[in-house]
Amino acid sequence: MPSLKDLKTKISSVSSTRKITSAMKMVAASKLRRSQEKAEAARPYSSRLEEMLSSLASTGITGEGVIKLLTGTGKNERYLIVPVTADRGLCGGFNSNINRETTKYVRSLENEGKNASLLTIGKKSRDFFNRIMKDKIIESYVDLGSKGAGYDTAMQISNKIQSLYFDGQFDVCVLIFNKFKSAIVQEVTKQQLIPLDIVDKKTEDNEDSKEEKKDNSIYTYEPDEASILKDLLPKNVSIQIFKILLESNAGEQGARMAAMDNATRNAGEMIDGLTLKYNRTRQAFITKELIEIISGAESV
Repeated sequence: MPSLKDLKTKISSVSSTRKITSAMKMVAASKLRRSQEKAEAARPYSSRLEEMLSSLASTGITGEGVIKLLTGTGKNERYLIVPVTADRGLCGGFNSNINRETTKYVRSLENEGKNASLLTIGKKSRDFFNRIMKDKIIESYVDLGSKGAGYDTAMQISNKIQSLYFDGQFDVCVLIFNKFKSAIVQEVTKQQLIPLDIVDKKTEDNEDSKEEKKDNSIYTYEPDEASILKDLLPKNVSIQIFKILLESNAGEQGARMAAMDNATRNAGEMIDGLTLKYNRTRQAFITKELIEIISGAESV
């Protein structure tokens, strides 16, 4: 049976931990609102840009140079996988879900006889893949800042990816990230960045908007489709990366808030259990002392 001193020390230690987790929860909650606003504000522009590029692509345009960001190399043998995680932990399964999904995806590509390389974003993905597949890492980006990465960082990552693509290092680029759904829900998402994934998008990012309807607009392009694509395709890569960084940052704050809330609750339950045990142990010691005193008095 632990001594009263040991129980008291443990109760004090858990109480201190609960204060820390409660403070971290409040900090994450305050950051979450700002991050959520940024992520939701970036969705309409990035979605509409992808829609317009898909519309342009449907005209069957072909070409070399920048246009290859749309048409691809004609192969899908070499993949560049970009896992997006946080720089810090204490956010539940936020980082481990991305690392697990990325590992699973890389293994599946290898089983199909394809080559996969990694460009990691965030310390947690860099450290994880340095341990299990260090030879596949081409570049790592860390220290994105507590407020999330800015557009300059997105441009830097975009320029690196495009440089690798035009150097013939890969055929397909896929980003794996946590898409922000709500404060407690983050959905692991794979998005093909290069070549542009031409699908009939319904602006799912704006599905909460009641007035959002399917866009049947007919666009007129000036000066011509090829010129517009040469300017917008590189920009689209940067915009999509920036949107994903914002989504990931909002998801991180939501995951951390939920994790710290659970930790605070668990600490409270542990304190209640330890306090009950402390009181029972104290009562047992008092009862034992009373019995010894009464027994001694009777012997006299």
